Amino acid sequence: MMPSSPVQVRDEASLPADVTLYWLPLGAGGHCIRLNGRIFEALQARHQHRPGRDLYHSALQVRLGAQRFVIEMTPVLGGLHTDRGVVREGPVGARLLGRSPLFRYEIRRWRDGTIPDLAEAVAGPHLVSADATRAREVLRLAPLVPTLVWGRDEARTGEMWNSNSLTAWLLAASGHRMENIRPPAHGRAPGWQAGLVVAARRNAFRHHRATSSG
Repeated sequence: MMPSSPVQVRDEASLPADVTLYWLPLGAGGHCIRLNGRIFEALQARHQHRPGRDLYHSALQVRLGAQRFVIEMTPVLGGLHTDRGVVREGPVGARLLGRSPLFRYEIRRWRDGTIPDLAEAVAGPHLVSADATRAREVLRLAPLVPTLVWGRDEARTGEMWNSNSLTAWLLAASGHRMENIRPPAHGRAPGWQAGLVVAARRNAFRHHRATSSG
C-alpha cells in the first residue's frame, strides 16, 4: 500500500487553517455496533461501579488554505477501489488476524473526504485550533501514527487502542492543548487516554533526544 501524496502548501504561517473535532455516537448508522457498544459499556460500568455513559467515536477535519482533509480510522473497506487517502493500515483483534483484510483497519488522510454519519455528530463541530502550523503538523503526522492492534492494549496504557486513540495521539503529538478536549456531557470516548499516553511517551523521547544531542 502506497501512502497518498504528501501535503504541499506555501507560506503556511499566513494560510487560513483550522483543526475541527467531531464526536459521533458509537455505531451511528449501524444498529449492531451500537448495541454491542451499549452492552460493553454496561459491563464496564458495572465492573467500575459507576453509571453507564454514552460512547463516542471521534474524527478530525483539517483545513489548510484551500485544502480540506478528513482524518479517521475505520475498518478496511472492500468493493470498488476509491482513493480514500489511506496512509496506514493495522490489525484488528490480533496481529495474526491482521493478515486478512477482514481484520484490518485503515487510517485515512482523505482530501475532500466525507465523515460517515456526520449529521449525527453531537455538540456540533469543536474547533481545536485555527493555527496553520498545527494543522500542517496534524497532516504530516497522520502517516506516522503507531499501528497498534485495534481492540488490544499492546502499549500497556490501561486502555485498548482504537479510533479515539488515533485522534488523541494526533492532537497531542502535534502540540495541541488537550486538557479542555472532552467528549460531550455524560459521554465517554474509550481509547482516548491510550492515545494521550502513547503520544506523551513519544514527546518525552523526542525531548530527551534533543536535549541529549544539544
